[in-house]
Order: sequence, then C-alpha cells, then structure tokens
Amino acid sequence: MGMGRAGSYCPGAERLVSPPPLLSFLALIALASRVHIGECQVPTPQCRIQKCTTDFVSLTSHFNPSLDGFDTEFCKALRAYSACTHRTSKSCRGNLVFHSAMLGISDLMSQRNCSKDGPTSSTHPETVAEPCNFHSRHHGGGRDLRTGVEHPQPIYLFCGLFGDPHLRTFKDHFQTCKVEGAWPLIDNNYLSVQVTNVPVVPGSSATATNKITIIFKPYQDCTDQKVYQAVTDDLPKAFVDGTISGGDSEARSLWIMEKAVGRHVEIHARYIGATVIVRQVGRYLTLAVRMPEELAVAYDETQDLQLCMNGCPTAERIDEGGYLPLPVLGIHQLGHQHQRQHHHTHQPHHSAASTPHRGFSLESATAKCEEQLQAKDIYFHSCVFDLLTTGDANFTSAAYSALQDLEALHPQKERWHIYPRDSSSAPSWASHAPLLGLQLLLGFLSAAFL
Repeated sequence: MGMGRAGSYCPGAERLVSPPPLLSFLALIALASRVHIGECQVPTPQCRIQKCTTDFVSLTSHFNPSLDGFDTEFCKALRAYSACTHRTSKSCRGNLVFHSAMLGISDLMSQRNCSKDGPTSSTHPETVAEPCNFHSRHHGGGRDLRTGVEHPQPIYLFCGLFGDPHLRTFKDHFQTCKVEGAWPLIDNNYLSVQVTNVPVVPGSSATATNKITIIFKPYQDCTDQKVYQAVTDDLPKAFVDGTISGGDSEARSLWIMEKAVGRHVEIHARYIGATVIVRQVGRYLTLAVRMPEELAVAYDETQDLQLCMNGCPTAERIDEGGYLPLPVLGIHQLGHQHQRQHHHTHQPHHSAASTPHRGFSLESATAKCEEQLQAKDIYFHSCVFDLLTTGDANFTSAAYSALQDLEALHPQKERWHIYPRDSSSAPSWASHAPLLGLQLLLGFLSAAFL
C-alpha cells in the first residue's frame, strides 16, 4: 500500500506491526534504532523516533524480568517511551518505524497491565551516570534490575579544625594540639589540605590557624589542578588562578561559593563528593571538610602524616585523652598540693598555659560560651579553654561556627556531640561551684601543670 511521498519501506520494520514478545520487541527496536537515512528514508529531520527508541533500549536493555520490581520499572520506561513518541508524532507522520513502535508500546503496556498515567523513567542516558558527579558515578542508590543488588550509599567522613586549635578527625576523635607551623590535614590522591598555625599568646603552647592551602588534584575530564589559599584578612572567592570553577562550568564539577564576603567560603567538589568550608572568625581561620571514605583512604605510606586521618602526634597534644587543662588562676598551685599529698611521680610531657588570660575568669568564660553553645559538649569545653587562654571573645564564635559546620556536613546526627569520658551532660565545673568541680579534674590536671 502506498504511503505517499513521505512514506518509506524499511525491511524488517513491518514485523513490529504485530507486536512480538518482550525480548523480540527489544531486539527489533534495537535494530530500528540503527536505521539511518539512506537505509530507511525518514520523512523530516525533526522526526525523533530513533532517539526515543535508543533511549528506551539504553534504559531497559539490562532489565531482568525475573526480579521483583521489574514490572513497575518497565511500565515507567514504557510510559516514558510513549511520551517521547507523542512529542515527535507530528513530525513522524507516515513513518512506518514510528507507527510500529506505537503499536508495540500499546501491546506491551497491555501485556504488563501498565496504566497510561503514572510515573515515568528518565529516558536520558546521560542522567543515569554523570562522570563528574561522585554520587551518581559510584553510588546512585536504589536497586540494579540486572543483578538485584542494592547500591550502597557512600560513607562520608568529617574533619574540622578551629580555635587553639581543636581538631576533630575523620574517626571522630577530638584533640587539642600545638602543631605550630605548617601541617598537612589531608593528603590523599584527590585532595590535599595544609594549615599553618601560629602562637596565640606568649607563655602558652596553644596556637591558631592563620593560613589554609587546599589543592584539588586533576581528575579525568572533570577538572585540572586547582589551588585555593586563604590567609588572615584575605579569604578569596576564587582559586589562585582567578577562576571560580574547575572543568566544564555547566557540569559544576568543582566550584566556589562566597557565603559572606571575606568571612565564609564554601567549595563544592562534586566529582569527588567533597565539600570544604573555610571561615575567618576574629583573626584566625576555621576549616570543615566532608568527603567519601573510599577517597579519603586512597593514599600510600609516604602520605601517612595527615592530622585528619591519624590525629596529632603525641608530642603535639595539649589535651589528655580529650580533657583540656583549663588554665584557671590558682589551679596549678592546687595541683601541686594534690601531687604532694598523693606522692605523684608522673611528669608531664608538655605544658599548657598555666594561668588564665586576664580577660576572663572561669565563671565569665563559662557564661560567655553559654550565650551561643547550649550543649555542654567538647565544643563548649573548647570555647572555655580558648577564652581562658587568649581572652579573645571571638573564639566563642569560632566554636559556634565550627558546630554549625559540623551539623551541615557530618553525616551522623547522633555523633554530633562529643562529651568527655564518663560525662553525658554538662561538665562538673560548669554545673557546680568552681572549686568543687575543678577538684574532680585534679588527677588529670596534676599531670598537665608544672
């Protein structure tokens, strides 16, 4: 039967008029999707039946009918295929492949009891796996209809640095360290982060961060190497080369967002699933990083000095197993008295500030930290320590900002708050008379002060 000037004859396509079973149908539309102009005349360039068919084949070719959930997913794909054919119907009048595909879709929807209305699958193959999106590339989630295996969600790790400085490692260990000078926080095959710390006040071993250097290493076609560097009073909104993104800007595989001018910057690296937050609070910088565990552990033995991964060396620790030696007026004398009474012979391997800064007493420092920090967790303890050590009220805001960044990036809410050992609520020195509370810490303090 003639089809007019727009008509054509494609060998094999007429076999779709009487729709075959599923496997035959997939094989035939796959054949149809390879038909080109010259092999089968397409009436106009706007007829996109080939694109509709190719997308459907790509979406369903790995489906396994024996697995639970097949019918639901296949119906979604059929509805998407049907919608695509309807969108191109005006341009495909007289196209035998188009009409055969429509008949085949109708028959399959009837066989599978698919409703015409309902959710549809994405028919764009490029949305199935984005090469510059870590989560899409490795852990899209959901169930693979080919294998029946559930895709695991990635495990993310968090590391933060703030204050004098206080470090929260990828393993959720909380430490307070000296680490004066330049130290690597992260150094793996994808990301390097180095911080520089300087002494805060004379007579104290406490330091704070005044410089951060972040290197995003080149990765396939997603980004070339990008370096970000911040120093006190210079928190740029671009990488050192002046750009604000890496790779294709439309793909948004790596980009910088300035949240507050000169005070708050976020860097999103989708290609490695990482987020970095840098802030300046007062005169010093804070840092928070979230990245997938499988990338964080991608390093060799030459890169083992990473504070985020392995914590601070013992000689650089100021805290004692999480306890901070509060530099409270007179407590070091009380500690010596405790030593004499109990004949302690343990000698400290480091020293912290032995007297508080004149700006705060224990009571006023506690009150100041309570203004922004509700839970009496280690962030609260760190705030009190910093105020007593430096007299700089900005460290209260630094602890609060660090807690905000933790809540934004840390994947496990139940682990946000860390309390000192044997304490699940407010520290004793914050809830009782200062002297009585401090006496509970004497065993620890006696080893921290000369």
